[in-house]
Amino acid sequence: MRAVPEPPMRAALLRFYDERARDLPWRRTRDPYAIWVSEIMLQQTRVDTVLGYYDRFLSRFPTAGELARASEDEVMAAWSGLGYYRRARLLHAGVREVVERYGGQVPEEAEARRALPGIGRYTAGAIGSIAFDRAEPIVDGNVARVLCRIHGIDQPPERSAVQKRLWAEAERLVQGPRPGELNQALMELGATVCTKASPDCGRCPVRAHCQAHAQGRQAELPRPRTRKAPKPVALVALLATRGRGAGAQLVLTRGEGSLFGGLWNLPMAEGRGRRVARALQEQSGLAGTLALRAAGELEHVLSHRRMQVQLWRITGARPSAAGSLAPHPIATVGELGVSRLTTKALEQLGL
Repeated sequence: MRAVPEPPMRAALLRFYDERARDLPWRRTRDPYAIWVSEIMLQQTRVDTVLGYYDRFLSRFPTAGELARASEDEVMAAWSGLGYYRRARLLHAGVREVVERYGGQVPEEAEARRALPGIGRYTAGAIGSIAFDRAEPIVDGNVARVLCRIHGIDQPPERSAVQKRLWAEAERLVQGPRPGELNQALMELGATVCTKASPDCGRCPVRAHCQAHAQGRQAELPRPRTRKAPKPVALVALLATRGRGAGAQLVLTRGEGSLFGGLWNLPMAEGRGRRVARALQEQSGLAGTLALRAAGELEHVLSHRRMQVQLWRITGARPSAAGSLAPHPIATVGELGVSRLTTKALEQLGL
C-alpha cells in the first residue's frame, strides 16, 4: 500500500522548518518540563529576551522536582526582569502539582495538562505536540497572524468567532506526522517571515496557498485590535533604609494583589509630593526620618501603565511588627524576587 502524500501546505511548512528554523535551546530537547518552562517564558516576551534567562533558569532548576522544592523568593529571583510575574508563580504552582500528583512527570494526557495551574490550551498543545508527538494544535499571536492571512480572515483574531475558526484550522493542519515540528513551523513562519509590520512574501513557503497574498492584502490582515495607550500614573515610592555600609538594610513590601505579582517592592502610593510620602509612611507603620525633598524620579512602563515615580528617602527606618513591611540586607536584595522598578531605584540612588 502506497503512503498517503502530505497535503501540499503541510509539506511546505515542514520543509521550511527543516531548512530555515532558528537554532533555539528549547528546540534541542523533548523534555516536557523544559518545553513547559520555555513556553511560559515566551508568553508576551521576545525570543532575544528569553534567551538570556532560559538556560540560567534550567541550570538553577533542572527538573520539576528542583523547582517544586524551591521557595517562591528563589523562583522570583530567577525570573526577575522577565516581567509578567504571575506566569512564574503559576509555573511554580503547576510544577508542584505535577510533583505531588504525577511523581514529577508531566502528564501525557491533554486534559491532565490543561488542569494544571497556568496551562491553557496553547501551552498544553505545545507540550503535547513537541514533547509527546501528539497531534494537538496551538494558536498564539504568530500562528493567528499566519492563519488569518492564509485564510483571508478580515476580522481581529481576538474575536471569539475568529478564535474558534483559527483553532479549527490549526487542528486540521496538525493532523499527520511530526505534529511538534508542524506547530513550530507555524510559529517560526510568523516570527521570521509572516511578520506583523513587514511580511516577506517572497520568502514565504506557503504564499501559493495564501489568500491575503493573492489579494495583495498581506499588510492589512489580520485586522488590528484597538489598543489603549498605557495610562499615566504618578506615584511616590519610599526608599527606606537603616544602617550603613555592608550591614545596611532596605525595607520592602510584598502584596499578593500588587502590580508586580508577588515580588518584593518599595512601598508605593498614587500621588506626588512630600505630603503623600508622609501619609504613605504613616499608613505603612514605618518609623524613621523622611527627607525634606525627593531624592530622584524615574519612569517605569508596564503594558497598561506609564509610571512616573518620585523616590523619597527615609533613614533610620523601623517597620511595625504588625505591618506587611520587612527589612532585607541591601547586599542580598539581588537574591530576592524584587521588581525591576526597585532595582532601577537602587541603581539610580547608588545603593
